[in-house]
Amino acid sequence: MELLENCSPFGIPPPLKHAILLPMQKLEPIAANLWIANGPTVSFLGFPYSTRMAVVRLADGSLWVWSPIELSDGLKAELASLGQVRFLVSPNKLHHLFLDPWCATFTDAQLYAPPGLAKKRPKLSFTAELTDTPPASWAEEIDQVVVRGSLFMEEVLFFHRASKTCLVGDLIQRFDPDELSRWQRWIMSADGLVGEKGSTPREWRLSFIDRKAARAAVRKALAWEPERLVIAHGTWVRAQGTTALREGLAWLGV
Repeated sequence: MELLENCSPFGIPPPLKHAILLPMQKLEPIAANLWIANGPTVSFLGFPYSTRMAVVRLADGSLWVWSPIELSDGLKAELASLGQVRFLVSPNKLHHLFLDPWCATFTDAQLYAPPGLAKKRPKLSFTAELTDTPPASWAEEIDQVVVRGSLFMEEVLFFHRASKTCLVGDLIQRFDPDELSRWQRWIMSADGLVGEKGSTPREWRLSFIDRKAARAAVRKALAWEPERLVIAHGTWVRAQGTTALREGLAWLGV
């Protein structure tokens, strides 16, 4: 989520000064040539927001990194053992906090912006803005679609073909109820962000004035028939990913 100066309109605030920096977890392989890693949990007014990234090793041996988390020396070493970081992508304009150290470290990597991020971070050097058509460099291995129609923010969904894994940033959040206090669980459940019923923050839902465009994007993602659903915030889905994707975005009427 947004961790710089501006709060997001769905009540998730900024600030790195409120971050709880936990020991960085190692890259966890979840399929052939696909890894995830958890970053720091960010706290605001007692609400914990976890972070997660994904790494794909492409056919040429290079690495494609989705939603980069805090970059530690240990993570650098692990990445070096897997291949060369060649591509950095963010799912939406809120996932940008850690991009600066990644760009400074992996100077040859190409940085791709989701809609709105290049304007938000003009000092970063982006290769291009992501669209519904994947760049040729990864088109044969990773598909993508932009969920449009919101006044506030558009998000890019990605699909790793070989592992049948869909990557979701903020559109679906599934926080573990056991990791929340009673009042946290009540408030976050009311916002539709807890457990298997986790979905999109309701304030963001209300910003989708063109739901026809959003539904078209979600239909494309459902046609991928993902088996896994890796999400940035909360418990990711290891099986029946298509069902989780459909139920998480059912509010769109797809």
